[in-house]
Amino acid sequence: MSSTLPHVRTRLKDLADQAGVSTATVSRVLNGKAGVAGETRKAVLAALDVLGYDRPEKLRTRSEGLIGLIVPELDNPVFPALAQAIETTLSDRGYTPLLCTQSPGGTTEDEYVEMLLEHGVDGIVFVSGRHADTTASRDRYHRLISRGLPVVLVNGYAEGVDAPTVSTDDAVAIDLSLRHLRSLGHREIGLAIGPDRYIPARRKVAAFSEGLRRQTPDIDPAEHIVTTLFTVEGGQAAGGELIDSGHTAIICGSDLMALGAIRAARARGLRVPEDISVLGYDDSPLIAFTDPPLTTVRQPVSGMGKAAVSALLSEVSGARVPRTELLFHPELIVRGSTGPAPAVR
Repeated sequence: MSSTLPHVRTRLKDLADQAGVSTATVSRVLNGKAGVAGETRKAVLAALDVLGYDRPEKLRTRSEGLIGLIVPELDNPVFPALAQAIETTLSDRGYTPLLCTQSPGGTTEDEYVEMLLEHGVDGIVFVSGRHADTTASRDRYHRLISRGLPVVLVNGYAEGVDAPTVSTDDAVAIDLSLRHLRSLGHREIGLAIGPDRYIPARRKVAAFSEGLRRQTPDIDPAEHIVTTLFTVEGGQAAGGELIDSGHTAIICGSDLMALGAIRAARARGLRVPEDISVLGYDDSPLIAFTDPPLTTVRQPVSGMGKAAVSALLSEVSGARVPRTELLFHPELIVRGSTGPAPAVR
């Protein structure tokens, strides 16, 4: 008996330190006793998970139901961040998320939907899926909704689809970017963006074009926009083209594209931000630790995840959520990849 006590005490102390509570509180949670605040209980359970301990049987709650979550490939760090925000919120509400991630040449969105239906999910959250592609048919969503399955769309308003939509306001993102770069003296500003068939890309292009014309009415925005892929390689190609055409600042459609644009600048012997400023989009995890740390526009991932889950579970419970698109304002995060235009130094 005495040989096991030190281990128990050590475990309780480790859990208490991790959760920021007393060992007595940890003991109450582990024994399923009342009198512990919900947030405190959650902190102790998180400590169990982080430290690799199995949860006691009495602490395992019965799932309220299954919710499907379909996201694009995980190469772009913002997609796993969105998935985690949605999964965490679903778990907090007692639901079990079933995560489906796509990859080129792999399982398609439609195939995942069929599998989720076979598992009897209560609803599905689509993140930047086919609904965001203007060339894709909306029939797949009409069929799901017609059979009574609640659906929520994230980042890609699909006109005519009878489902709630949660998106980042792309026009605000571009406006924040242009204002920041102009305040630094930049006048030759370019946009590196992904394929035009995607709704977020179209919205950014429209807002960028309007922003340029507002400043210079007779300008041709097309001369300052390069369409490519939402990848590092795409950003490098677009960044190189914009640099070679005389731009001193580049707004990118994703953080990965921004890293590519920085690579293009360095390949030309240019310094960032001394010679060229680069601004990203997403504020993906770890992007603050790049060289230089990336100035970017942060998507409000946590708020969007909570809103998407709230809308879906309201629909699951039988309540009808407004079909107007819920737009979240992004936030400009200024770091080291943007600086004064070369001419104003």
